[in-house]
Amino acid sequence: MAVTVRYNSSQTALPTRKWGAFAPGTGVGGSGLHWTAVLIRPTPTDIKLKTYVDEAYKPGILQDDMRVMDFPFSWEEIEPYYYKFELICGQSGNTGNLRGKILEGGDPFEGPRSEPYPLPALDDTLNNVMFKEVATKLGYHPFPNPSACVSRAWKNPYGNQIAPCNYCGYCSKYPCLNYSKASPQTAVMDSLKRMPNFSYEVNAEVIKVVLNDDKKTAKGVIYIDAQGNECFQPAKIVVLSSFQLYNVRLMLLSGIGKPYNPITEEGVVGRNYAFLSNGGATLFFKDKNFNPYATAGATGQMFNDISPGNFDGPSLGFLGGAKIHSSQATGTPISTALPKGTPTWGMGYKEGLEEWYGHSMKISITTTCQSYRDIYLDLDPNYNDHRGLPLLRMTFNWKENELKLQQHLKGIVGNIAKELNPDSMSMSFLPMGADFDLTKYVSTHNVGGAVMGDNPKTSALNKYLQSWDVHNVFVPGGNAFPQNFQANPTDTIGAITLMAAQAIKDQYLKNPGPLVQA
Repeated sequence: MAVTVRYNSSQTALPTRKWGAFAPGTGVGGSGLHWTAVLIRPTPTDIKLKTYVDEAYKPGILQDDMRVMDFPFSWEEIEPYYYKFELICGQSGNTGNLRGKILEGGDPFEGPRSEPYPLPALDDTLNNVMFKEVATKLGYHPFPNPSACVSRAWKNPYGNQIAPCNYCGYCSKYPCLNYSKASPQTAVMDSLKRMPNFSYEVNAEVIKVVLNDDKKTAKGVIYIDAQGNECFQPAKIVVLSSFQLYNVRLMLLSGIGKPYNPITEEGVVGRNYAFLSNGGATLFFKDKNFNPYATAGATGQMFNDISPGNFDGPSLGFLGGAKIHSSQATGTPISTALPKGTPTWGMGYKEGLEEWYGHSMKISITTTCQSYRDIYLDLDPNYNDHRGLPLLRMTFNWKENELKLQQHLKGIVGNIAKELNPDSMSMSFLPMGADFDLTKYVSTHNVGGAVMGDNPKTSALNKYLQSWDVHNVFVPGGNAFPQNFQANPTDTIGAITLMAAQAIKDQYLKNPGPLVQA
């Protein structure tokens, strides 16, 4: 499914012809089949960002169109579900905060964990060792990337076995041939398929949730099967579990929740869309071989010192932060970075690959992205898909807050890079005034559009991912995030989904109706 994109509401959005800045997955497993497998929690401050802003920022510092919100639960409430999801995935890493005790080698800024990581961290590559040494010297607190590429053989609570990673180099953007990366296929599907009351249909596309006449409950979904037939599937409960963008579009097509109006700020479906920005430095060393062919997607070291509440963001005039890391996610020669001036095609390009393959490392950033009144999703009035249904329209551009953050991070990454003393390096950060570039890959960490909250006037879902308006519809996914934090979203998507599943099982099935009173 394509989307249309524009920078602001005065423009006419145009359709994407191919995925660029993000690459949502389709089919069984979705993006969870080919993800990089960094499995990290946000911090308690990330969960209660609006509370932090109200306490730390004086009026007038931040843009007045910023619309950050708290997640509708406490750290203590959600933490057990993080751990449950991490057991399912065989999370590998170093514990930094165990029940309030700070442990060496982990992230001292992480929220208190009830239990240690299920498995030890992945092995370090050369770039990780170099980055860790310099970051520590400069006063930061690096730790291994938390990973769902498992470091040891793992049998999860469902009885599924995940094999130890063999560092094959084909990881980020690839399914794992060694069954070493937690995915729906390796961690969940085998157990589901053994259950007599479970079945699934492939090559099918749900196009609408059908509501009863009262518009307060759904009675099923309409989908197109592999033969192109339009089918109706009756249901007592409907769970929208596709990618974030697709969930929002399906709600809009089905009339679930009032569409968001950025002028009046009424309506909830489509509001608080957010993305993220990346950037960093590429360092070239003639005398070092980083062996990029021997790596896992999550192989790396990062630090969380520059996340909200861990540095003086208010004095710098922006909200947010980033995880700063050196990772080696894949080893394919075609992805090799080359020094400036190297030809980009022909014999010169081939010679450049031969000379520089394995002789570069990266220092990267993954940033927060706040939500804003005029950044949103809705249905496009001009462009339809091949079935005649409106495409999802994305109104998005970078804001001054996010560009200020980029410039601050440029200085931090530059200092680390200089300490590493490369033969040459290149840097890539967004300048002030930059526009969103849809053509260059950034990340598939799209969030928002059908967010969770305590107030049905500003959120589409309650804390259990239940629609405020149609109580037997639940919508798990990144769509529920009110803004984007620097941590990869997968761990939180898993945690909130497990919390919702528990509520459906223990509460909703016994007494169908709203689980939270408006």
